[in-house]
Amino acid sequence: MLANQPTTCRLAAFLGMLCLPAMVSAQSAQSTSKFSQYEAFKPVFYLTDGTEERTASGRPGVKYWQNTADYKIDVTFDDQKETISGSVLITYKNNSPENLPFLWLQLDQNIYDAQSRGSISTGGMGRWGNRNFDGGYTIGNVSVITAGKEQKAEHQISDTRMRVDLPQALKAKGGIVQLKVQFSFPIPAYGTDRMGILKTKNGNIYEIAQWYPRMCVFDNVLGWNTLPYLGQGEFYLEYGNIEYSINAPANHIVVGSGQLLNPAEVLTPVQLQRYKQAQQSDKTVMLRDRGEVTDPASRPAKQRLTWKFKCNNTRDVAWASSPAFIWDAARMNLPGGKKALAMSVYPDESAGDTAWSRSTEYVKGCIEHYSEKWYPYTYPVAVNVAGIVGGMEYPGIVFCSSRAQRAGLWGVTNHEFGHNWFPMIVGSNERRFAWMDEGFNTFINGIADKAFNNGEYGNKNRDRHNMSRSMYMDSSGILHRPDIVAQRSLGVLAYYKPAVGLDLLREEILGEERFDKAFRYYIDNWAFKHPTQWDFFRAIENSSGESLDWFWRSWILNNWKVDMAVAPVTYQNDSTAVVTLECLEQAPMPVTVDIKMEDGSVKRLKFPVEIWQSGPTFRFRQTVSGKISSVTVDPERRLPDVNSANNSWTKQ
Repeated sequence: MLANQPTTCRLAAFLGMLCLPAMVSAQSAQSTSKFSQYEAFKPVFYLTDGTEERTASGRPGVKYWQNTADYKIDVTFDDQKETISGSVLITYKNNSPENLPFLWLQLDQNIYDAQSRGSISTGGMGRWGNRNFDGGYTIGNVSVITAGKEQKAEHQISDTRMRVDLPQALKAKGGIVQLKVQFSFPIPAYGTDRMGILKTKNGNIYEIAQWYPRMCVFDNVLGWNTLPYLGQGEFYLEYGNIEYSINAPANHIVVGSGQLLNPAEVLTPVQLQRYKQAQQSDKTVMLRDRGEVTDPASRPAKQRLTWKFKCNNTRDVAWASSPAFIWDAARMNLPGGKKALAMSVYPDESAGDTAWSRSTEYVKGCIEHYSEKWYPYTYPVAVNVAGIVGGMEYPGIVFCSSRAQRAGLWGVTNHEFGHNWFPMIVGSNERRFAWMDEGFNTFINGIADKAFNNGEYGNKNRDRHNMSRSMYMDSSGILHRPDIVAQRSLGVLAYYKPAVGLDLLREEILGEERFDKAFRYYIDNWAFKHPTQWDFFRAIENSSGESLDWFWRSWILNNWKVDMAVAPVTYQNDSTAVVTLECLEQAPMPVTVDIKMEDGSVKRLKFPVEIWQSGPTFRFRQTVSGKISSVTVDPERRLPDVNSANNSWTKQ
């Protein structure tokens, strides 16, 4: 969609118009209007003042803190029994001002226990349903290590959470403890569309995620964040450094989040040479091509190999393994001269110039765009995996459908890697506020669509009047926990409507330049931290210099509709017309008006949202030379207006 002029230009046009016709005050509301300026523009919006942890300017304060969790994970992957087993050593640092007598961990694999809350609440139906599988973690020894001394820890497992009681409370402001947990689990064939097994002609593809016990977040908003994993609500995780090793059959290719530490040990000499070549190539390099997949010489002549990875300043890691992988890669060029590696792995069934053979090109294209536009990509590798999962994101690696092609493959690749900005870099609480990751990501995806390959997959201008029908299909609004939103509504409330809201801010309210600066201000200040919606609201307002409480109330906190209308034109005299605009629903918006004269000339006027501060009816005088033939509000249908029939008045 083409952007309108920045708000400063719109306001200048508005002020310039004052020199011609004089404005008159807004009049009393029509009885049919639902709009109240007293509700839309209430003087108090923020429930609390800024604090030393979270400032009124939308930034982390001088006393902001968050805890850290480093992981060392070592597991064995058994492709015959289809199980994962091993241990994780967690080094947890308490930066909070409180001593912590116990810790909470997430055990996401327990959702695949047939008696889990997630399995029972979905009834085995839908995208998140547990499909005829009974698994979950087997947790072995749980121990605490303090000052080099290891001792067994008391622990209690409750569904997808585990509480660990500490022998001594973990000290505030820097106390460190290590937890060691032994675990194993069977791999589900279909894991709530986030992990699973795809059968191909050359072997199975295993996508492994949420695979090790992970720390719950302890923050200054809720303390311990312990909502159970039910499937639809995603994740909230601490940041840290993660080292992990995967012992797998030697005929498998293993890819994962972060840097491969031992390529010389797990690749053939030919593959190692190609791997190094890809790191210097802007064009896709085949590391293992279609003809080599069934050639035993394309893998080292051993029974098993251990793949070692490291990912720093991350909230999670995931990986995939298969004997069927075709593997290609290319260099990504990032701001400041930095480089990273884009990679794709996929089965022979997915290869082809209209499908996964272009995947690495798509990975490179979207990540280079997001890095330049918003914030530099921070991981050394970005891997796209073709498998059973329709689309799911983890730091530095995403899972996309093996059946995706053309625009569909670009779209899912672009979306899932967009998540490396929201919430991998800007670490909001997805389990409670899906709109702050899915919606923000969907918004930046639209901009990337237009930028990639000269707009190859760019969307044309869309009619937001027609779009409004779907945006208001569910009366519950955006600000709800994703787990309680009906699956049929999640796409609108978590993805579509929040993204349209950001489009409105960027195109109709602030203008591209001011919005983009404000959005980068938010990202820069909350990169690798945990913002709330209030932090986001404050950041955008402080950077843009606009009070946007009316917009947050309308679009985020409530489900208010937009309905702008035009009343019949009247005349004071031969040279002065009176035009009346109306706000008939609860949400105010800036408006654009086209006045068409009988001679065919058209004058476009732009009005700020302040025209509604005195009520739902706004009248202004317009100097004319002749008669007006029509007046249209929102002529390009850029607002999500629910009633197009009243947007125009035509002389009879």
